[in-house]
Parts: sequence; C-alpha cells; structure tokens
Amino acid sequence: MKSILLHIDGDSCMEARLQAAMDIARATDGHITCLQAVSFDVFAPGDFYGSAMAAAMPVIKQAAEELRAKIEADLANEDVSWEWRFLYGMAEQRLLEQSALHDVIIVGPHDIGEEGARGPSGMAGELAIRAPVPVLVVPQHVKRLDVSAPVLIAWNGSAEACVALRAAVPLLALSSKVYLASVAEEDEKNRFDFPPTEGAKYLSRHGIDCEVVEIPRGKAKIADTLASAAQMRDCGVMVMGAYGHSRLSEMLLGGVTRKILSDPDLPVFMAH
Repeated sequence: MKSILLHIDGDSCMEARLQAAMDIARATDGHITCLQAVSFDVFAPGDFYGSAMAAAMPVIKQAAEELRAKIEADLANEDVSWEWRFLYGMAEQRLLEQSALHDVIIVGPHDIGEEGARGPSGMAGELAIRAPVPVLVVPQHVKRLDVSAPVLIAWNGSAEACVALRAAVPLLALSSKVYLASVAEEDEKNRFDFPPTEGAKYLSRHGIDCEVVEIPRGKAKIADTLASAAQMRDCGVMVMGAYGHSRLSEMLLGGVTRKILSDPDLPVFMAH
C-alpha cells in the first residue's frame, strides 16, 4: 500500500483517518494523496435566483482554505511523503475518479454533514462497491493504527470475502496475528463457496500464517458476533467483503456490512 488516497473534510473523524494514513505510510514507505473536494451546490427551496448559493460560496471556500492550512501545517512536521489535491465537485465522485492509481482509500464512517446519523455512510459504501481499490473506514476514536496489531478477517466463503482477503495481503503481512473467522450457521449445506481452508492456503502462499476460527452463532447478530470476536482478540482492523450493489439513487448494502459500518468499533477494511 504505497499510494494512499485520503479524504479530507472537516468532520470529527478527520484526525483519526489522517493518523491512520500516516501510520500506514510510515510502515510501507508510502505516499499520501490528500484529496479535498469542495462542492458549491447549495439547495434552498425558493432560491430561484441563486442568492443562497452566492452567499454560501465565500463561507465554504474560507472553511476549506482554513482546513487545508491546518492539515498542511500538521503534515509539515511529520516524516511522511504527501501531496495535496484540491478539486471542485462531490467528494464521492472525485475520490472514485482518483482511486484508479491508488492502493487504498481512507474515509470516515459518516457522510459529509451527517455526523450522528444512524446507518452506514453512503459514500463509504458506494466507494467500496465501485472503486477498483479497497476502502478503509476509520472511526473517530482511533488514535493510531498499529499495523502490527492482530487482524480479523470476516469470512463467509463468498467471492466478496475472497476479494477483500486478496486486497488486504499487504496489510496482513504487517500484522503479528491473522484470524480467519467465520460464524457457524445451522444450515451447513452449501455453506461456503470457498471454505476457510482455501483462504488459509492462499495466505500461506504469501508467507502469511493465519488461525482459522469458527465462532458459535448464538443469539447475537452476525455483525455483533464478529465485532466481539475482534475485540476479544485485540484486533486493530477487521477485513470484510462489501456486499451490495452500486446505486443510482441509494446504496444497498448487505445486512452484515450495513450493521458494521453503522457504528464501527475499529477500522474496517472493505473490498467488493
């Protein structure tokens, strides 16, 4: 993960994902591309002459400039390689466009202007489904990303899980312990397209040992069971497939993906 695409916005999770980007860059001798996208699309009912947009533009521009100055000052004191890209437009679209020559996109768990809202980030989900690279979602409470910490791979044997596992290999190679975890289901028939042993074999070819773990189903939701398993094992990241479909008007995420992204307890690494 030499090329890291970092979403820049003045939300409460900015510091956490900036720190995560720097931790990965230091561990991989990588480069951070700070992407700040600003949109002047302001919707105001009855604003037929664009007066609300005209009034908002200077305020939005000033806030963007102040945020850039602050983050650039912070980065100037860090031992990481970085650059700044300022683009006009919706952040989701600009991140998607710029992802083609990057190895990972780092975003927060909330959509712009929707902190505290229930449900997963539509932007994170859309990027995970559509981008050609994995997405790392970093919650606010993360102070640093210890790349040597254990990692839990949420495994259900699907093609999405396989894609996420492959995409995570550079991250898994830095980890001190890798868990390939599946949740036991009552119906064992056709449970896996790819059993955990196949995932373990793939990792072994990359020199990565993993412990295959089967977690009892219990009464809790699968997402809660996986989150608890990661917490019990002091994991720093959860790797999972992004299940869902690209949207035209809304994001449709699978139940487990949606639940985990709604209020992540740890950084979530996703690929589709």
